Order: sequence, then structure tokens, then C-alpha cells
Amino acid sequence: MLNNDIVGSSTGDDGTKDPYVIRLFSQGLPPLSVESSSTRETRLSIGGENDTPARNLARFIKEVAENSATQMNVSVIYRLDRYLRSGDHRPFLENGYPAVRFTEPREDFAHQHQNVRVENGKQYGDLPQFCDFEFIARVARVNGVALWSLAQSPGAPTNVRVNTTALTNDSTLYWDPPLAGEESVKSYEVVWRATSAPFWTDVADVGLVNQVTLHLSKDNVVFGVRARSADGSRGVAVLPFPVA
Repeated sequence: MLNNDIVGSSTGDDGTKDPYVIRLFSQGLPPLSVESSSTRETRLSIGGENDTPARNLARFIKEVAENSATQMNVSVIYRLDRYLRSGDHRPFLENGYPAVRFTEPREDFAHQHQNVRVENGKQYGDLPQFCDFEFIARVARVNGVALWSLAQSPGAPTNVRVNTTALTNDSTLYWDPPLAGEESVKSYEVVWRATSAPFWTDVADVGLVNQVTLHLSKDNVVFGVRARSADGSRGVAVLPFPVA
């Protein structure tokens, strides 16, 4: 679920303009209504709190939506939302849907949730004169690219696991096909990054298989597995959980 909440202006309350940036808020740990306490304990033990479905959705959006067509930079914020605020993506997260929130980079609170009025010479209210329509159009392109890319992708692999039966500096990963669209999968990719890196830095195309062993220690990096279609469209990466 992509929530666009307060995306109408690129000008902050101090007059600063940031017309080519959109913030993207993305939750870490899923609520316990979605993820069991035992799964959460496992996630924490492997350092997977930054690789939840919502976070990997945000990484996907940034990867596909920063281009010459959108002219936008997607600033991923690793938080559910801003302080003292809440968005319509939250109930989706609480019901198990990966969900994120787009919000303009610099806010002017005089034009949010205000009665239209003039007070001490200052205009309050959410009025068309304060909208940046070119900025809004670019935000719409970011959404369009993200949705199109999700629709074109083969979906996410399921039951993604990493073998932890023995001490080894190699990493063996297993996975099952996406729940739908398996016929469109032409290859799988393993992506990884340093545990301190925010976004994927490396990728290996491993072919149309459901198991691979890489000469790379699972202790040093964070892995993800994603599907790729014949036209090169890639899906959202999935964090492997340990199997002993």
C-alpha cells in the first residue's frame, strides 16, 4: 500500500524549497498482530529488523523510481511516520500488508489541518495557492513507476531460508516460487549489502533455481532473494530466515 499524505508542496514553513525530493517513511519491526513473538526473536537475532517487508518495499521504490522520468530523489526514512503524526498506511501494516508513506520533504504546518483564516496577517488553510503542481506531478510519477514496476514483476519468492546447520564461511540459500506468477519467473537474483549499508550494493543472477551456495559469509552481510522476469523486471527482495 502506497500512502500519499501531504504531498502538495515543496516549500517549508521557513520558505526553503526542495522540489525534487519526496520522503518515504517505512516501518521497521512489524506489529505483533502480524509477526509472532518467536519470529520477532529470530528476526532480532539475525539483525533483520531493517529488512521487513515494508523496508524492502521502500528499497524497491527507491531503486525503480529515481530516474530521469520522475526527476525525483526518494529519501527513505526508516520510521513508521513523523513524530506526533500518523498516516493511513498504519492500519494496512497492522493487517499484514507492506505499506509506506510519501510525504513532502519540508512541511508548512500552517497549511495542514487548519481552518481557512488570516491571523496576524498570516494566511492559514490548505489552499490551492500553496500547492506546487509540478512537484505533485513528479510525486505522481514516482507512484506510477513504483506501481507499474510492481505489476510487471514476477512477485516475491516465498519461504526464503538460509542454511545454518553448520559453521561455514559459505552461505546456502533456499526459496520457493512466488505465490502467483511463477510462470513469469525467468531467473532469481541474490542481493546483499553490508549490515551497516541502507540499500543493496551487490547482486548475483543465479538462474532459474531454488537453491544456491555463495562463497560469502552470512555473518558479514544481509542477503535478499528476488525474482526477475524475461524483460528484466525485478520484484521486491525477501530476507532469508535461518533453517537449522
